[in-house]
Amino acid sequence: MPAPLRTAAFRRFVSANLISATGSAMAPLALAYSVIEQGGGAGSLGLVLATNTVPTIVFLLMGGVLADRLSRSRILFLGNMLAAAAQGALAVTVATGHATTVSIAVCGLVSGTAASFIVPATQGAVAQMVPEEHLQRANALLRLPSNAVKVLGPVVGGLVVAASGAAWALAWDASTFAVAAVLLLGLHLEASPATSGGVLADLRAGWTGFWSRTWLWTYTAAGTILVAAWLAGFQLLGPVVAARHYAGARDWGLVQAAFSSGLLAGTLVCLRWKPYRLLTVAVAASGALALPLAAMARSMPLPLVLMTAVLAGIGLDVAIVAWTTAFQLHVPKAEQGCMSAFNGVGERLAIPLGYLVTALATHSWNSRGVLLACAAMIAAAAVLNLCVPEVHRINRFTRDDRSKAASDHREVEQV
Repeated sequence: MPAPLRTAAFRRFVSANLISATGSAMAPLALAYSVIEQGGGAGSLGLVLATNTVPTIVFLLMGGVLADRLSRSRILFLGNMLAAAAQGALAVTVATGHATTVSIAVCGLVSGTAASFIVPATQGAVAQMVPEEHLQRANALLRLPSNAVKVLGPVVGGLVVAASGAAWALAWDASTFAVAAVLLLGLHLEASPATSGGVLADLRAGWTGFWSRTWLWTYTAAGTILVAAWLAGFQLLGPVVAARHYAGARDWGLVQAAFSSGLLAGTLVCLRWKPYRLLTVAVAASGALALPLAAMARSMPLPLVLMTAVLAGIGLDVAIVAWTTAFQLHVPKAEQGCMSAFNGVGERLAIPLGYLVTALATHSWNSRGVLLACAAMIAAAAVLNLCVPEVHRINRFTRDDRSKAASDHREVEQV
C-alpha cells in the first residue's frame, strides 16, 4: 500500500473524494438538461452557470479565513451538507416538474457558496494528515480516482439522464455530498491556534503574506491568464472549430476523451516521478495546454490533435500536483486556507474574463485566429513566469534542507 494510504484519516479523505467525484461528474450534464427540460435555452443556462460561479469568487476569501481559524474537518462537513441540501432540493423540484430558471439558479447559488468554503479547507487538510515527504504522492492519489471518474462519469451520466431523467442524476449527486460529509467529519482535524484579530485583520494579514511571496502572486497572475485562455480556447471555441473543420461532435468527443486520458496518465507519472524543482516543473508543464489549441488553429490532422490533447492532459495534471505539493511545503499550515483563497480568486476571475474577451474577439477575428491567440497567451504566461527568479527556488525539501532549517531555527532561539 502506498505510504499515504497507510494513514487512516487520509484513506477516509480519499474515499470521500471518490464518492463525491462520481456525483460531480454527472452534475453538469444533469444541470444542463434540467434547464432544457423546463424550456430554457442558452441564456437560461448561462444565468444558472453564472450564479454557480459568482459565489465562489465573492465568498472564497471568507472561506479561506475560516479554514485557518476553525476545524477544517467541520468546515468540510458543513460545506458538503450545504451542497447536498442544494442538490437535493434541485432534484425534488426537477422531479416534480416545479423547476424554473430562478429556482435552479438559487440552488446553484447555494452550491457555489458551499464550494467557496470547501475548496480552501481541502487545500490545508491534506498537509495536516500526511507527512511532508509523502505530500506529492498523496496529492496524486487524490487526483487518481477523480480523473478516472472524469473519463467514465459523463458517459454514465448521459445514460442515466437519457433513461431516467435529470432528477435521478441530481439526486445521486446530492447523496454523494451527504456521504462525503459524514466521512469528512470523522477526520477530526484540529483547528489552528486562535488569532487575536478579527476577520478583516486576518484578511489584511493574509494579503500581506500573499504579496510578500513573489512566487505565489506571480504564479496566480500567470494562472489567471492561462486559465482564461484555456477555457476560452478549449471549452468555448474548441467545439466551434471541430464543427467547422473536423467531423463535429464525434471528433470533439474524441479530443475530450484524449485530454481526460492525459489527465489520468499525468497522475500516474506523478506517482513515480518526484522532481526537485517543483514550481519550475509546474509552470513549464502548464505550457503544454497551448499544444491542442495551436494544433486545431492550424487545422492539423485529427491524430495529431489527439496526441497534443493527451500531452496537454499530462502536462496539466503534473502541473497541478507539483504546484499543490510546492504550496503545501512552502506555506505554513496555519496560513494555507487564506493563501489558497487568494490564489483561487485569481483563477476563478479568469472564467468570466476568458469568455468575455473571446466573445469580443470573435467579432474581429475568425475562430481559428482567436484560438491561435489563446495558445500564444498560454505559452507567454508560462515563459514569463519562468523568468521570475524566486520560482526556481521553490523546490522539494531534501534532508540537507531540513537540517539547515533546523540549524537556522536553533540559532534564532539562541539569539
